[in-house]
Amino acid sequence: MFTFHKLIMVILFPKLYVKHYYHGHVVRMQNFIHCRPPPRGAKSASGEQPKPMAPLERIYQEIAILKKLDHINIVRLIEVLDDPAEDNLYMVFDLMRRGPVMEVPTEQVFTEEEARVYLRDIVLGIEYLHYQKIIHRDIKPSNLLLGDDGHIKIADFGVSNQFEGNDALLSSTAGTPAFMAPEAISDTGQRFSGKALDVWAMGITLYCFVFGKCPFIDDYILVLHNMIKNKPVEFPEEPSISEDLKDLILKMLDKNPETRIMIPEIKLHPWVTRYGEDPLPLEEEHCTVVEVTEEEVQNSVKLIPSLTAVILVKAMLRKRSFGNPFECQNRREERSMSAPGNLLIKQTSGDCPKDFELPDLEEDEAAS
Repeated sequence: MFTFHKLIMVILFPKLYVKHYYHGHVVRMQNFIHCRPPPRGAKSASGEQPKPMAPLERIYQEIAILKKLDHINIVRLIEVLDDPAEDNLYMVFDLMRRGPVMEVPTEQVFTEEEARVYLRDIVLGIEYLHYQKIIHRDIKPSNLLLGDDGHIKIADFGVSNQFEGNDALLSSTAGTPAFMAPEAISDTGQRFSGKALDVWAMGITLYCFVFGKCPFIDDYILVLHNMIKNKPVEFPEEPSISEDLKDLILKMLDKNPETRIMIPEIKLHPWVTRYGEDPLPLEEEHCTVVEVTEEEVQNSVKLIPSLTAVILVKAMLRKRSFGNPFECQNRREERSMSAPGNLLIKQTSGDCPKDFELPDLEEDEAAS
């Protein structure tokens, strides 16, 4: 039985209307979680050739892989719980008490050195995910959490994709509008690179780090899309940034995914490495392939066994935030913006307990 403790965060994950990409067709299903393109086959405990998997088995396999991700720059998924009476799964992560690295928009911007340190963390985290054949698809400051060690941890895999081969060829729109790449909102209907998509979002994030705002933003989604596809990147006069940083941002925000800088080149960029004085580790030095057994796939999702656990999980979901659900946070929060038209809005939290102890739970909370 899974034991809850206070150093976790719990994320609600809907099970309804899954988009399952199978043989190039989109099939809508009920009672499945969001499913990504078919991943590599599960590793059989007996060494036998893996059998073709049904859609639900593929979902369990992807969850099993996410649970085995082990990297300093990735938030650890502890467990996935299923309440059969509800339309959601509960994803239990390590708690990141310090919350998102930045709230956008903000006037509290980072220095170039701070931005460089954080970008290096993101680069290594994304390189690790791509090595595991995972495209994140929603990199943005609110999905980059600060650990107690000061390192950025990449979180929220709600719209991520797993792929076969060297890269994901995507065709659907997902993620946050202000961080979407031009090719993702194009009307051509052509497939596009998943890796290049993540690099674009990293470029928008780097811009946010030093200027406190997105380079392309508008209240109207169609105007925003037009800006992303056609407007060149502009740099404010203040704060002033180096030419090397401008060069990197422009290469990451190249509107042509074919010529956009990619992770291996970013790792060698003079601004990132201080002209070679501070190199990043090689891919093989921090990446190892994650494989899962049939047993791990079968046990990837656990049923919630009691009403007490259900009440506790629902209590922890009240704030619907990556932060400590019982910690008073009186600051801006960024809305997901997963649906077109949603904006970055200011939200404030109400009264909350002054300490970190879990409140007394009553049975009537289950209906909340």
